[in-house]
Amino acid sequence: MGMTTVTVTRPRGSIRTMFEYDFMVNAFAASGIVAVLAGIVGYFLVLRGQTFAGHALSHVGFTGATGAVLVGVSPLWGMVGFTLAAGIGMGALGERLSGRDVAIGVILSLSLGLGLLFLHFFTAYATQATALLFGNVLGVSHETLVVLAGLAAVSLLALAAIMRPLLFASLQPELAEAKGVSLRFVSVLFLAITALAVAACTQIVGVLLVFALMVGPAAAAQNVTTRLWTGLVLAAVFALGQAWAGLVLAYYTDWPTSFWITMLAALVYGGSLVARR
Repeated sequence: MGMTTVTVTRPRGSIRTMFEYDFMVNAFAASGIVAVLAGIVGYFLVLRGQTFAGHALSHVGFTGATGAVLVGVSPLWGMVGFTLAAGIGMGALGERLSGRDVAIGVILSLSLGLGLLFLHFFTAYATQATALLFGNVLGVSHETLVVLAGLAAVSLLALAAIMRPLLFASLQPELAEAKGVSLRFVSVLFLAITALAVAACTQIVGVLLVFALMVGPAAAAQNVTTRLWTGLVLAAVFALGQAWAGLVLAYYTDWPTSFWITMLAALVYGGSLVARR
């Protein structure tokens, strides 16, 4: 269920030509699934001011993925397991997670260092390490696509189940707690959902560029509108547009897909700042 490296030479012809290749069909499907998930989960991540925690989860996932390779397990499952455990652990801190950027930063750096140490013992996986760090959407297999769809379905269903208390706890935590909402329980569930979304995102843009899909579109949507449902839809649309446009641009330029996605994320966010003014 891991990702394979695919080298693509510059193609000729119309956009329809892209869909003659199975790996491009898989890439569009995988990026579409992940983009919608990332946009929606990222909206609440930005709303709660926990973007740095989300970034730390991606680095923890890198450790899990490289550790899984070390013992002969699929890197995707190693990433899911580690990010989920870390998300639950962070969520257990509840509101105390806020203001702990230094501690989170130390964990983030340590996780990345451990991941590099694991790779040291298996130098043959250098190409796979690059895919984990920067993404390789063109190498998504059909099996991985099925797993991503499953992760997205579970995450979105869980998010829908806790959306009302999550929104209440995010906007008015003191009042929510007074009304009987467990802030710690909501935090644990949300960061567990975030962990699954982060694991899915790394398959597309890699560990180091998760912000491009999870934070950029959501932040841009919140700059454009303060309405919840409009913002959620815009975040998903922005993320989906960036992912698919990035694939098209990569197809015709031979430049990395992750580069185009991050570039488009920056442009969309910049445009949202102008629109807000």
